Amino acid sequence: MTDSDYSYLAGNWASVRERVDAACHAAGRDPADVSILPVSKTFGPDVVRAAMALGLTRFGENKVQEIRSKAEALAGSGIDWVVIGHLQTNKAKDVARLASEVQSLDRLELAEALDRRLQHEGRAIDVLIEVKTSPEESKHGLAPAQLPAFLEALRAYQSLRVRGLMTLAVQSEDPEAVRGCFLQLRLLRDAAREQGHDLTSLSMGMSGDFPLAIAEGATEVRVGTAIFGKRVTHV
Repeated sequence: MTDSDYSYLAGNWASVRERVDAACHAAGRDPADVSILPVSKTFGPDVVRAAMALGLTRFGENKVQEIRSKAEALAGSGIDWVVIGHLQTNKAKDVARLASEVQSLDRLELAEALDRRLQHEGRAIDVLIEVKTSPEESKHGLAPAQLPAFLEALRAYQSLRVRGLMTLAVQSEDPEAVRGCFLQLRLLRDAAREQGHDLTSLSMGMSGDFPLAIAEGATEVRVGTAIFGKRVTHV
């Protein structure tokens, strides 16, 4: 396989879709209810373009600077860029201009910055609130107890369409510990819906743990390595 041969993507994508479908069937769920967000971080525009040839149009990225460089190279291709990594407020300008969705909203300061820039751009975008369900200090997200007040505060920002919640599970060999993170997010979503918030999306689960996330109600799983292969160190 040469450096420019991306034929492996078709097989990887089919395999991931089959695994997601199998996890849905095992959980008694309709596979149509669970989408896959391909995470293209560290892979360059040529790889994304090859993935688009398979019909993929939404791509998750951790870093705004990667979205900026890839969006320039792939201008006019109709890609929806999704921010899934921790987001600094000074990146709000680029996000408001380039992204279609942010899945890592976790504080009012960021909501204010995004709303201000989105109003300037005349745009509105979908957002998910990132909730910290893992005890690991390296993980970002809103504390679960702060979610009700945060949801109420977000009603003031008309450019932010709050669609649901996102989390990263604990890194553990214990499946019950991992599953517990996903269960907590679903219960938080259910409680918020009882309070009148129209939350439909649960973005949880990655290449190594998405069957557990699907069993607990994930509506979208974020998959990178299983689709694109081992991460590269440059874009």
